[in-house]
Order: sequence, then structure tokens, then C-alpha cells
Amino acid sequence: MNRLSVWFGVIVLLLVGNAQAQQRDITLEETITIQRVTQAITSSDGNYTAFTRFRARTPYQDDDGAAYSELFVRNAEGNIIPFITGDVRIGQIAFSADDKGIFYLASRGDDKHTSLYHVPLTGGESTRFFQHETAIGSFSQSSDGRWIAFTAREEGPEKAEELAKKGFRAQVYEEQSLKTQIWLLDTESEEKEASVIALDEHVHSVQFRPEHEQLLVRVAPTTMVDDDLMLSKYAIITASGEEVVRFDTNGKLGRAAFSADGSQLAFIGGEDQHDPATGRLFHADIETGSVRDLFPGFAGHVQDLIWQSNNELVWLADINVETEVRVTNVSSNRTRTLIEQGEGVFSRIADTSASNQLTLIGHSPAHPPEAFSFNSGELTRLTDSNPWLAEVRQPRQEVINHTTSDNVDLQGILVYPHDYEEGQRAPVIMSVHGGPEAHVRNGWNDRYSSPTWFAAQQGFATFFPNYRGSTGRGVEFSKLGQNDYAGKEFDDIVSAKEYLVEMGIADPDRVGITGGSYGGFASAWGATKQTEHFAASVMFVGISNNLSKFGTTDIPNEMHLVHARSYPWDKWQWYLERSPIYWAEQGRTPILIMHGAEDTRVHPSQSMELYRYLKVHGNVPVRLVLYPGEGHGNSRSASQMDYALRLMRWMQFYLVDQEEGIPEHELPHAEQL
Repeated sequence: MNRLSVWFGVIVLLLVGNAQAQQRDITLEETITIQRVTQAITSSDGNYTAFTRFRARTPYQDDDGAAYSELFVRNAEGNIIPFITGDVRIGQIAFSADDKGIFYLASRGDDKHTSLYHVPLTGGESTRFFQHETAIGSFSQSSDGRWIAFTAREEGPEKAEELAKKGFRAQVYEEQSLKTQIWLLDTESEEKEASVIALDEHVHSVQFRPEHEQLLVRVAPTTMVDDDLMLSKYAIITASGEEVVRFDTNGKLGRAAFSADGSQLAFIGGEDQHDPATGRLFHADIETGSVRDLFPGFAGHVQDLIWQSNNELVWLADINVETEVRVTNVSSNRTRTLIEQGEGVFSRIADTSASNQLTLIGHSPAHPPEAFSFNSGELTRLTDSNPWLAEVRQPRQEVINHTTSDNVDLQGILVYPHDYEEGQRAPVIMSVHGGPEAHVRNGWNDRYSSPTWFAAQQGFATFFPNYRGSTGRGVEFSKLGQNDYAGKEFDDIVSAKEYLVEMGIADPDRVGITGGSYGGFASAWGATKQTEHFAASVMFVGISNNLSKFGTTDIPNEMHLVHARSYPWDKWQWYLERSPIYWAEQGRTPILIMHGAEDTRVHPSQSMELYRYLKVHGNVPVRLVLYPGEGHGNSRSASQMDYALRLMRWMQFYLVDQEEGIPEHELPHAEQL
């Protein structure tokens, strides 16, 4: 090696060392207040991209409440212009039919509820375009721009507010819900009055059929969540409410999209009523209502779709822990790949322009969801919502493949602790996803319930196991956990732990488990039935008693059709033995239980039951924390901050410090004010 090469190598090492020295650690507050793009749309000429950006409230500074959503526009020169910013919550956005303005939903000023607004694309004042008697849920504009169809709930009973003031607040369980209906607004009318399209069903979505005076609606028999999941149907109706055709489907339904001329319709749905997730790509016959699966047996899950032409369908799919974007000619069924795996993890094909420029939302291990453009084979990132992340040390993240004892190949995502050296054993947090019809992708996984970047700087490794029953690998794989609550699917988590030990990264005596919902179920199971494998557990909105869970959830039919494949009365003892409370006496894993007090999916009583069983047995440290105003997951910054602090304190106490007893229940919140 010559002297110049040596000098060059030294300079490179110095530069890398200086860059690393300048990088800093992340805080939990920063994890919680990460900004991200939630919507993105592009004008038909491709010159403007409008997007909304999620902005959380700042813990200890802002008053409690929901996060904010702001509107920005990126012009052809690449400049990002703030349109509607500040303490606002922008809902659905759409360019007007003439591309001269943007319609959006928001509740502003003296609005009683969410209304329809319009802002000119050239700038100027935003004006309230229409206010309905009740909140507008979503909207769609006709091709010529004259008509806007929107969804809104029926008005409540007469004098309900006055009666409530007098104390008449009785609630008739599941019988007082108000249906959502469709309303038509004539934008050329001076009065701007809306007329209802009254249907006997509850409406979940509406969109105009392009170049036709018809609407595509997704309807369900009632307002119940179960009916939305398991019994909804797509249908085309006229403006007077007459049904033209109803599509022959069976199972869950996802997004639908028309081609530009309205001649073609495609949608995402389940293979059958037992398919736990939407993920099949269907092409519909608009005349007969029949549908065909474009890719039977596809070993992935389709997440989004959009028409590039009247015959070419662009679709986004999860494949294992990565994503691909493909385009299919629906006449020939010929398919080619536009964006390969490994170029980013995409969650949405947001829009397409007349020049076939795609707008997408995607993320990676280095950044949360941002807007991207794909044009002529080139992928361009359009937004940078958190430039300060460049200052922060990013942990190493990689895909781990392992095989179970019964020869099932599995994948998971491992985030290493900072400064990890090969062969070094570290405390590991097993973070188990819910569903189970979900999976963890090889993208941005840092959030309040799994603060991977913060954990890495504290010396923890985090592992996300995609156990059998997860999505991303086709219908057959996603059904492997059915009729086997807490069976081989949770054995897979133990198998992953053992593989991490075999790799040399996991200390077998310092592995914790955490997760929410079905992941909370796994965390409770890991603290009771599989207690010997885990040194600490944090259970969030989780299941502890499968008998009482069925009677207190808002999705009993989904539980029957796509999870248990039976009813509790079919096999009482089996349900009981697949419940953590049944094994509570043998539990020796310290468990922190947290739950939203207003959760309707997994009732807080599930956490209360396990807490009481463990507390009375007295064999292990246990704590229960409830979050008022929160449901099936914490949505407010203060609740998220409290959760993250308690999670990390619990894991630090038992996995790192390996203390006896239980951590203090109070957190130093007051010191931050």
C-alpha cells in the first residue's frame, strides 16, 4: 500500500470517527413526537404534491389532547409550502376536479364538528365550503366537479342534550348507534344544500364511479365493528339510491379503485370468510358482480392499488418483511415489477398523475413514513419531516431467519444495541405484534410501545418475531395459528428466543417479552404458562381469559371465524386452558400490565382479571396501570410518554439491574414541568 493510500485511509477513519462523535442519543420525548407523512396526493399534471404531516403534542409542555395534522404543498421546483398549519387537525384531502384547489376536512373556528373546506392552490384564504348537521366522515368528487358525495351519521334523538342535562343518560347497549348515510352536494348551487341517499345499511365508504353518475359504496348491515369486518359488501348505486350491482365477496374487504374511465374496478379483500386479513387482489365484473382473484395462492399480502391506465393496475404488496410495487395488465395478466424489494418499505400508493408518476408513502429503518415519487424508473424522496434524525445514532437493524423444531421457516427483525460486538450477550426485549393478522416489516419500528432507538442506547437488543399466523406470506401461512390459541404460534416466540441465544446475542436469563393486544396475550402467556423463558413481561391491552374475552369484545364473530374457529361453548375447558389466568399460580415472571380504560376491543377487565389472580397468589411482582380516555392503544402524547417510561423502567429493573422486588410506581413527571 502506498503512502497516499495510507493517508487517505487515516483521513476517512478520522472523518467517520468525528461524525460518530457528533451524533447523539435519542430521547423518549423525541421518539413520541416523531413527525410523519400520513397522506399524499399529486395533481393530474404532476406539478404539485399535497401532503398531511402528523405532529404530536409535546409531553410536559402542551395540554392533553389529540395530535395535530398539518397541510403542506410541494411545488414543481421542490419547495414545500405550509398551507394549513398550527394547532389544526386536517382530515381527508383531495385536489378539486380542475386542479385549482384542495378540498379538505377539518373542524376549525366556530365549527360544531368536522366540515368541508377549500383552499386555492395558488394561495389565499381557506374557506369553509360546506357544513353539515353532523360531522362529515369522508367525501368524493364527481369527474366533472359538480357533485360531492360525503358520508355523515344520522342526527341523534330529539332533545337528547336537554334530557342529558336532566340526568336521562341511560345507554341501551348496541342499540343506540346511529347509521352513516350518503349525502349529495351540488357545488354549483347557490344554496349549497345536501340531499340524503337513504340506504337501509350502514355506509363505510363512498366514491364516484368516474365518467358515470353512479357511486361505489361499501355497506354493512349494522354499525357494529364485527359487521364491518365480516359482513360488509361493495355495491354500485345510482344517485337516487337504486342498487345497480352488488359484488359477490365473502370475508374482509379493503380498498377499491376504479380506472380513469370507470370501466374497470379492482379491490383488495380476503380469500374467504376464514381469511384473517385482506390481501387478495380482485378484479370485478361491473355488469354481473362476479369477481376473480388475479393471483390465487400469492405468497404475500396486497396492501394498496391504483390504476395507471384503463387496463393497467399498479399494486403494492407485503412479501415477507419487505414490499414490492408491481403493475399488471388485467387483460393479459402479465405483470412486471416497478419497485423491487429492498428499495424501501412502502405502505401506500397515494396517487398517480397523467404522466404515470406515482406518489407513495414509505419508510425505512432510518426514517418514519415520508412521501416519495416514482417516475420513469426513478424513486425520489419528497419530504424530510425529521431532519434532526441525522444527528442521532441509528442502531443496526437486520432480518433474522430461523427454523422451528417442526420445520416452519420464520423471519423476524433484530435491532442491535449500540456498540455491539460479535459474541457479546445482551438483554433482549421480545416485542410481539398483535393481530395476529399483522407482521413487522424491515422499516421504521421505533415507537412509544417499542422504542428501539432508545433501547439500543441503553444496551438492549429488540427482536420482533413474525410468528406463524402473521401476514406477508400468503393466506395459508396466516391461517396457521387458527384453532390454536397460545399454541405453536407462541411456541415460535420461544423458538426465536432460543435461536437468539444460539446466535450468541441473547443472554438466556435476561430476555423480556412485551406486546399489545394479541401481543399482550403472548406477554401474559410468557409470564404464566411459559414463565421459565422470560425474566420480565409488559402486557398491553392483552387477553388473559378467552372465555370472558369473547363476551366482552366488539369482534366476537371475527374471533370465531378467523381466530378460534369455534365458540367457547363448543369446548369450555380448552378455552380456559388456553388462558393465562389458568396458569397464574405457576407464574414467576414479574409482569407490568397496562390498559386503556375505554378499550372496547379487549376490555380492561382482561387486565384486571390477570392482575387479581397474580396478586392473590402473591408469587410474583405485578402492577396494573390504566389510562383514562384511551382505548385499544394509547393515542395521546402524555399517555404514550408514561407508557414508554414504565416499559423501559420495568425492563431495566429486571433484565439489567436484575433487582428483587418491584420498581417504584411513581414516575418523575412533576420534575419535567
